Amino acid sequence: MEISPTNNIINTDRDPSLVQKKIENLKHTEDDKKLMDVCREFESIFIYMMLKEMKKTVPDDNGLIEKSQGTRIFEEMHLEELSKEMTKGDNSVGIAKMLYNQFKNGYVKL
Repeated sequence: MEISPTNNIINTDRDPSLVQKKIENLKHTEDDKKLMDVCREFESIFIYMMLKEMKKTVPDDNGLIEKSQGTRIFEEMHLEELSKEMTKGDNSVGIAKMLYNQFKNGYVKL
């Protein structure tokens, strides 16, 4: 009478194809994370450009003191950080998620 194990944990170490499949799945999850990071960066750049154009519509001559070059640089940096914060988490605009789905489903060829 031969007793075989009921779980597949013991058998996975002996079968190299199963180990290879696990490695490939791990690689795909790392690639997916990198793809999502790139999509979020694109969304951040898009939002930055949108905020910058929106800022141009606000009159700049409201203050008593003229803005210095340092103030303008700080405002640009502030817009850049705002755009990065707006793309974090699940409460982003959604462009990154749409891009990720397009690339993941193969609608866009790399």
